[in-house]
Amino acid sequence: MSRTAAQDVIEDMSATSIDLTVVVPAYNEERRLAPTLDAIVTYLSKSGGGGDGRPDAWEVLVVDDGSTDATGEVVAGAAARDPRIRLLSSPANRGKGHALRLGVLASRGRRVLVTDADLAAPIEELDRLEAALADGHAAAIGSRATDGATIERHQHRIRELLGRAGNVLIRRVAVPGIRDTQCGFKLFDGDRAREAFAASRLDGWGIDVEILQHFRRSGWPVAEVPVRWAHQPGSKVRPLDYGRILAELAVLKVRAVRPADLLVPVLFLLLSFLLYSGRWADPNHRYLPDSLQDQNQWEWFFAVTADNISHLRNPLFTTLQGFPDGVNLMANTVMLGLSVPFAPLTLWLGPAVSLALVMTLGLAATATAWYWLIVKRVVRHRGAAFAGAALATFAPPMVSHANAHPNFVVLFMIPLMIDRALRLCAGTRVGRDGIVLGVMTAYQIYLGEEPLLLTALGLVLFAGAYAVVRRDVARAVWRPLAKGLGIAAAVCLPLVSFALYWQFFGPQSYKSVLHGDNAGNSPLALIAFAERSLAGDADHANALSLNPTEQNAFYGWPLALLALGIVVRLWDRALVKALAVTAAGAALLSLGPEMRLPLTDTTLPGPWKLLAHRPLFESVIEGRVAMVCAPALGMLLALALERLAPKPKPTATATATAGSRSGVFTGAQIIGLAAVVAALLPIVPAPLKTVPREKVPAFIADGTYKSYVGAGETLVPVPLPDPGYAEALHWQTAAGLGFRLPGGYFNGPWGPDRIGIYGAVPRATSNLFSDVRNSGTAPNLEIDSWRRQARADFAYWKAGVLVLAPQANDEALRKTVQDLTGDPGTWVGGVWVWDLDGKGTITTRPGGDA
Repeated sequence: MSRTAAQDVIEDMSATSIDLTVVVPAYNEERRLAPTLDAIVTYLSKSGGGGDGRPDAWEVLVVDDGSTDATGEVVAGAAARDPRIRLLSSPANRGKGHALRLGVLASRGRRVLVTDADLAAPIEELDRLEAALADGHAAAIGSRATDGATIERHQHRIRELLGRAGNVLIRRVAVPGIRDTQCGFKLFDGDRAREAFAASRLDGWGIDVEILQHFRRSGWPVAEVPVRWAHQPGSKVRPLDYGRILAELAVLKVRAVRPADLLVPVLFLLLSFLLYSGRWADPNHRYLPDSLQDQNQWEWFFAVTADNISHLRNPLFTTLQGFPDGVNLMANTVMLGLSVPFAPLTLWLGPAVSLALVMTLGLAATATAWYWLIVKRVVRHRGAAFAGAALATFAPPMVSHANAHPNFVVLFMIPLMIDRALRLCAGTRVGRDGIVLGVMTAYQIYLGEEPLLLTALGLVLFAGAYAVVRRDVARAVWRPLAKGLGIAAAVCLPLVSFALYWQFFGPQSYKSVLHGDNAGNSPLALIAFAERSLAGDADHANALSLNPTEQNAFYGWPLALLALGIVVRLWDRALVKALAVTAAGAALLSLGPEMRLPLTDTTLPGPWKLLAHRPLFESVIEGRVAMVCAPALGMLLALALERLAPKPKPTATATATAGSRSGVFTGAQIIGLAAVVAALLPIVPAPLKTVPREKVPAFIADGTYKSYVGAGETLVPVPLPDPGYAEALHWQTAAGLGFRLPGGYFNGPWGPDRIGIYGAVPRATSNLFSDVRNSGTAPNLEIDSWRRQARADFAYWKAGVLVLAPQANDEALRKTVQDLTGDPGTWVGGVWVWDLDGKGTITTRPGGDA
C-alpha cells in the first residue's frame, strides 16, 4: 500500500465509526506476534460489509508493554502494511493490566475485543462472542471451563492445576458464577469497557477479575461462552505469577469495600462498648446487678470450660458444681462455640475479662452481620441499613438480655444462616450452600440452641407469609430449598449428634425446664418501655416482666405505631407483607398459652398453647419469641428510611452511583424522618448498670481453704449456692476452681421424671440454710433428728469445711450451723468455718478465733 493510499485509509477511518477494536497486549512477543496479527487482519478483512456478522470498520491496537526485543518493530512493519493496526508503547514493563488499560482507553470501537498475543483462542471464535453480545449481554468472555469448550492442547499439568485452584478462589472472593476469568479472549461493549478500565487500578494479571467485578457491580450482564483453545509455547505466565494474582485479589477485595462498610463495624463496636462501659471500668471488680446471679454463672461456665480443655477433660460434664451428681454442661448453655476458643484468654486474664470481651465483641459482630444481610438483601442505602441493624441488635429485649445472656445477644451466625438459606432458594449451588448451612447450623448449636429454635420459628412465619403473597416464587424455590435443607441436616447431624445425645441422654440430663404455667408477655409489655430505655421506668417494666433479664418485648408504643404506618405505606411490597406477618405472629405467640386482656380478668387461649408441650418448645420461655420482632422491625425501618432518603440529583453524564444521596429533602420526607426519630428516641438504651463486686473472702483468695479441703472433699458455703444467691461460684473461679461445691446455679434433673429445675436437687439441710437466710430466723430444731440429717447431708456432699461469709442474716445462719454441729465455728480469713472430716463429723484444729 502506497503512502497516499495509507493516508486515505486513515482519513476514512476517522470519518467512519469504528465497529470493533482489537486490543493485543504484548511483551517480548517478536516471535509470536506477526502470525497473530496476520490471522486477525485476514479474518476481519474477509468481509467488506459485515454480512456474516464481522465488522466492516475495525482497528487493531497493539500495546507494547516495555519490550526489550523487536516487538515494536514487528508492529511497526504490520502497521506500514495496514494502517488499521496501531502501536501504543509503554516506556517500561508494568504488566498486562497496565497494557490493557492503555489499549482499551485508546480504543474507538463500538465493541472491544481483548486477546492475548499468542491467540490461544483462535480469532474465528469471535463469532461466538458476537452472538452473546447480540443477545443483550454487555460482555462475552471466552471460557475453557464451561460445557462445549474444546481444549486442543493442554498446559502443563501443574500449571493447569494452579489455574483451576486460582479460579476456584476467584469465584469465592470476587466474581461468583464465572468459572474461567483468565482466558485471554473477551469481547466487551465499547463504552462500558472504557468506563470499567478507566476505573481499574491493577497493573498485573488480576485485571481480568477487576474488570469482571466492575461489570458485576454495575449490573451489566456477562456471558461465559465456551471456546476452542490451545496452549501456545512461550507463555509469559510464570509460577510466581499465581502468587502475584492472589496478592492482587487481596488488594481488589480491600478496595472493593466501601468506606461506610468499614465505618459501620467500628460504630457498632463503640455502641457495644458504651453499653458495657460500666463493666469495662474494672472488669474483675464490677458487677451487673440486673444480671441477678447470671454473671457469676456465665463466668463459671467460661472458667470450667477452660479448665476442662487445659486438663484434657470432657468439656460436656463436670462435678465442680452440683457435687456429687455434677452438671451436664451441654444441657446448660455454656456456648462451647466461644468458651472453647476463648479458653486461652480465660486462663490468661480470667473469666470476667473473657466474658466481658465475648459479650462486647459479640454484640458488635451481631449488629454488623445484620447490617451485612440488610445491605445485601433488603436495601442498598448504607444509612438505612445501619439504622435497621442497630434496631435489630440494640432493641429493648436485646439490651435486657445483654445483662445476663450472651447466648441471646451473640447472634452473628443468624444473619449468615438466613442469607445461606436464601441462596438455597436461588438453586444455583444447592450442594455447596447446603453444606455451608449445615456447618453454620452445627456451630450455632454450640452457641445457643434456643435462639436457633426461635430463628427457625421466625423463618417459618416469614416463609409462610411470603409463599402466600408470591406463590410463583414459592413454586420455583421449594425444591432446591428442600434439597438444600436436607443436605444441611445431613452435614449438621454428624457434627452435633454426640453432643446432643449427651445433652438429652447423658449424665444429669433432663426432659424440660419448669418456667411456670405462663411465662408469656402481657399485651401491655409489647408497647411499654423497658427499664434501660430512655423513656423507661424500672418499676413499671419489672411489673410486666419475669425479671430485668427477661424484658422480652417493650418496643414502646411509638415504634409500634411507626411500624404500622410503614406497613400501610409500603403494603404493595411482598417483603413488607411477610415481615409484618412475622413481627405480628411472633408478638402474638409471645403472649403465651393464655392471654390476659389488659385491665380485665378475662383470659383467652393463646396460639402458643399449640406448641407449649411439644418437644423442644416445652423448655422455651415463650415471652422470648417477641425477640423475633427485633430484626423484622429493623428491616421495616430500613425499607422506610431508604424510601425517605432524598433521590440523587440528575447529572449531565448520568453516572451517579447507586449509593449517592445528594438530593434535597422534601417536606414529606422531613415529616417521615421526624416520625422515625420520635419512635426510636424513647427506646435508646442507657449503659447497663454496674456496682462494685462483692469481695472474695481472704479465706478463699489467699488459699487458706486448701488446708481444710482434703482430697475428694468439698467446700460447703452456708447457705449452699443456688439461683437466688450464687456468689460462691465467684469464689470458686477466683480460686482457680481449686475446690468442688455442692449445690449451685445450673439446670439439672429432679425426680423420677427428670424434670429440669434450676440448681441442685435440694436436701433437708440445704433447704434449712436457704430458709434461714431468707427469713432471718433460726428455727427451734429437734437437735438429734436435725443433727443426724445434717451429718447425712454433709457426708453426702463429702464436706471438708462449712464456710459462712458475712451476709444478710448471717447471725441466724451461724446459730443454725452451731445447733447442727454443736460447734460455734472459727473465724478465719474473714469467714466463719466449721472443719469437717468429709464424713459429716466436726474436727478440731488449733488457730482462729472462736
